[in-house]
Amino acid sequence: MIVEVEIEKPDDVNFILGQSHFIKSVEDLYEAIATSVPNCKFGIAFCEASGPCLIRYDGNDDEMIKLAVKNAEKIAAGHC
Repeated sequence: MIVEVEIEKPDDVNFILGQSHFIKSVEDLYEAIATSVPNCKFGIAFCEASGPCLIRYDGNDDEMIKLAVKNAEKIAAGHC
């Protein structure tokens, strides 16, 4: 079943949505963003697929991290 989910974001914020099955992707994305766009504020959230299906997150800005986690919770894309 496909469920449509509305992504929440401020108008002045760029938003990238991706899907991955590998937790190392969070580290790779963090490094890629932090090194290619100096002073960029960002948050990353990852829906874990095993065990308790946690949402792992990282970033360099608390508001962007909260936004990423909020949208990851809505999407709930772990594959338990």
